[in-house]
Amino acid sequence: MSRVTRVQRILSLEEDDLQALCESVDAAILDGGGFGWLQPQGRQVLERYFRGLLLVPERMLFAIRLDGVIVGGAQLIRAPRNNELQAMCITLAHLFVAPYARRRGLGAALLREVENAARNMGFRVLNVDVLQTQTAAIALFEKTGFHIWGKHPFYARVGDELVSGLFLTKCLDDTLPLQSTKTRNEQEASHTP
Repeated sequence: MSRVTRVQRILSLEEDDLQALCESVDAAILDGGGFGWLQPQGRQVLERYFRGLLLVPERMLFAIRLDGVIVGGAQLIRAPRNNELQAMCITLAHLFVAPYARRRGLGAALLREVENAARNMGFRVLNVDVLQTQTAAIALFEKTGFHIWGKHPFYARVGDELVSGLFLTKCLDDTLPLQSTKTRNEQEASHTP
């Protein structure tokens, strides 16, 4: 039996969609899938969060549906207007698929559509950061052309444990120079006699 999936940018949330989104977020949090929270926050907190998110001009919410029901989502975050230096960059945040909908290629489909949306809006660089313990997400990002450019040893605290985080980037067009794994200082030092 073929199941229908669809990715869309969310501009408003009907009650059924809000319920499904909150349920999928809670399931992802309980599974350790991030979203910044360690424990489910309850329906009211999540409702306020998503309704508020839709009001922020720099944030765009995307959702993936399985048979018409939201089972995952992602956000694109533009740099603020006063940051003209990074206007070509956009940040991917909170990419997730509920545990009950995983292993169907939904994360890859959602990432592909969000990436296409960023490209179609004229962004040239897509950045993301992730806990180093989220190995499935890291594998997905690397498989789709993201490059790890940095590691933060004290990225987050989970209970009493400090967890490292990784920073990844992907060029969305071919007009940018090839990426190097060396910093400018390392490159200059290697050319010094």
